[in-house]
Order: sequence, then C-alpha cells, then structure tokens
Amino acid sequence: MATDVTLPQLGESVTEGTITAWLVNVGDHVEADQPLFELSSDKIDTEVPAPAAGVLTEILVQVDETVEVGTVVARIGGDGDGAAPAPQPASQPAQDEAPTPSPQPEDAEAQAPPAAAAPAASQPSGPPPLTSPLARREAAEAGVDPAGIQGSGQGGRVTRDDVKAAASGGGAQPQAQPQAAPAAAPQPQRHAPLAAGERERLEDLSRIRQRIAAKMIESQQSAAQLTTVQEADVTRIMRIRARVKDTFAEREGVGLSPFAFMARAAVIAVKRHELANAQADWQTGKVRIPDYVNLGIAVDTEKGLLVPNVKNADDLTLPALARAIDEAARKARGELKLEMHDIEGGTFTVTNTGSRGVLLDTPILNYPEVAILATGVIQKRPVVVETETGPSIAVRDMVYLCLTYDHRLLDGADAARFVTDVKLVLETHDWESEIGY
Repeated sequence: MATDVTLPQLGESVTEGTITAWLVNVGDHVEADQPLFELSSDKIDTEVPAPAAGVLTEILVQVDETVEVGTVVARIGGDGDGAAPAPQPASQPAQDEAPTPSPQPEDAEAQAPPAAAAPAASQPSGPPPLTSPLARREAAEAGVDPAGIQGSGQGGRVTRDDVKAAASGGGAQPQAQPQAAPAAAPQPQRHAPLAAGERERLEDLSRIRQRIAAKMIESQQSAAQLTTVQEADVTRIMRIRARVKDTFAEREGVGLSPFAFMARAAVIAVKRHELANAQADWQTGKVRIPDYVNLGIAVDTEKGLLVPNVKNADDLTLPALARAIDEAARKARGELKLEMHDIEGGTFTVTNTGSRGVLLDTPILNYPEVAILATGVIQKRPVVVETETGPSIAVRDMVYLCLTYDHRLLDGADAARFVTDVKLVLETHDWESEIGY
C-alpha cells in the first residue's frame, strides 16, 4: 500500500513551499523519519522526513517547484509493491539549490558534482550515506568520501560540519583510496569565469535573496521607520569579561561575548518600556503588549539573514541568555535543527553589526515588531570623563547603540528614553552578581 508524502504545514502563516533538493532517488529504500527532501518557505528552510518506511516509487514535484501545503509531492510503497520506475533527475541539484552564502552569492560552483564519485569496487557495499547536496559538493571539493564519514545529523545524515571535520583530519576518515585523486582539492569558485572579451555576467538571484528583499520592502512600506543613536561606555563590562571569560567558558560551555551583555541590557530596558515590545493592529485600532520578551537574534548565515528568537528572554540571567543566543545562532547556521517555532513569535530584535567592524547602523524593522537595536563595534576612544578633580580625558571602550523604531507607535522621546535606558543598564548594572563569580 502506497503512502502519500505531502507538503507539511510549517506554521500558521505558511501556505506554500518550494522543494529545493531531493535527498533520495526513485527506487531508493527509505526509513521512517529519514530526510526525504529540503523545503524552503518564506520563513524557514528545513528537511522533511519520510512518513513511513518503504521504497520511494514516485516523485511528483520536482526541484524548484512551488506548491501549496498539503500537496502530494511523492509516494512511498512497501518493499514488495513492484518495481520502481526509472530514477528521475529530481536529485540533481539546481543551479541555485545550495544555500547562498552572504554576502557573496553562490551560483556557478553549484555545477560541482552533486555527490562523491561512484565508489570503487574495493569500497564496502550498502546504501550510500545520507548527505545534502551542499555537503556532497563540499566533500567533492575537499577530496573526502562521504561513505567514510560518521554522520551526526538526523538519521545519521552527513552534515557540512562532518565533512569539514573529516577534511581537517578529525572525527571521520578521509577518502579511503583516492584513486587518481588530484594533487590538491580545487578551490571553491564563487562565480563562473567570464568568457574572453566579456566584462560582466548575468546571474539568477537566489530564492533566499529574493525572500529577504520582499521582507525588507514589506517592512519599509508597512511602518514609519526612524533611527536614533546613543553611545555607551562599556569599559567596566570589558574588564569584567576579561576577568571571567575563561571561567565562564568552562562552566557555561559557551563564550562570553560583549554582545551577550548588550542583549541582556536591551531585555532589561524592554521590560521597562513596554511599547518597544508591542505590536499594533492599525486596522482594528488595537495594540498587543506582551508581558514577555521573545528576543530575536539576527544571524548572518550562508543561507542569508535569519532571525531566530529566544523565547522568554526576560526570564534568563546573563549566563543563561549567552547559552540561548549561542543555541539560536547554531540553529540558524544549520549546526542544530531549526524549527518553525524558533523563528515565529518574536517581539523585539537585536543585531550585532559591530561584529563586522561597523560603527553604527540603521537597521530595518523585523516587521511586525516595532523596534530593533543594532550594536556597533566596541572601540577605544578618548572621551571626557568626570573625576573628583574635574573633567579629564581618558581612553574608554565605547559603543554606539542604534534603535530603529516604528514612529507610528513610538514617539521620538519614547525611543530616546529607551535607548538611553539601555546605555544606563550597560554602564551601571550589577553584572558581577548576575554572573555569580
């Protein structure tokens, strides 16, 4: 008896999705919960598992096709349901199938083989390892055989991190017998080379980039956005961090970044300025003001910008928030599984543009949220400070705090009070007691 594989419901607001890669071929045996295909929606990219064990007998929706939730995309038959049809080219990756790194778009390198070379006769028999097209391509570039890698992903799937570990000599075996292997693995090529005499190229925009573009336009067209900037002296925070960071990493299992302090300060300030955490429905004339903070963390990933959020961040101390931020970033980058609930329900967002050396920024709202805080790079600068003997010039660690807000709900004075409160928390909060050592 055949089992229909349907496009799943990924969230209340998600009505359709695009299949970006088939991870198995027609005729392959699959286990229940084994990843079948990669799915991209306007909110999340994810793998969809098999609903039952059996043989994949039909693929009804090809790569790059967009269909509505509930559409039958494939069928799985029992092991004795007759011969499977000839394999279809569904597992061949499309040109932009792999996630697109930011900021450089990736296109021509997707022409790399979608899987490692066919195993030599001396290699063990059995089903090929579960790998994504991106992991297979990276394995091919690194000269690593996925068959020799112990997968750490769902269902034993080989991930990009597994490939990287194998390529660096840790955690897995490199290609067992590199027959006629090249002397050195080819370097990734981000763009197709120009033909002689050409001085420009025409490339397809990736799905991720098109979705980000649509969201940015929607945000700017849906809110009256304005940015206000404050600066804070984080010299004391940097000294505390320098003193405890090694112990913190040992006890908490994550690093203690300056961004964790700033995210925690933002959460404390949000609880004292509830409109910064609100969402307005201008059609009904109502405003929803939650008594919790689901803190969005803007993460730059190879797929593009993703914003998972930390649920109930206001209940977390600095160490707990640092762990939660690390987990959210790892989910966004594909090191952990990103679920729909991880990116839904955010109430306030922070973005660390300073991690790329930027002084200040004017971020766009993660609509329908009404405020987003960007933190700039921390720089040592000469500033005037008050001392017992009067003003003097001292070298201090300074950072710009940039708040973009929806001027329809927040007035300029509201925004100024909020971002100044973030500054106050950064400079005066009892961080030592919150860290606990």
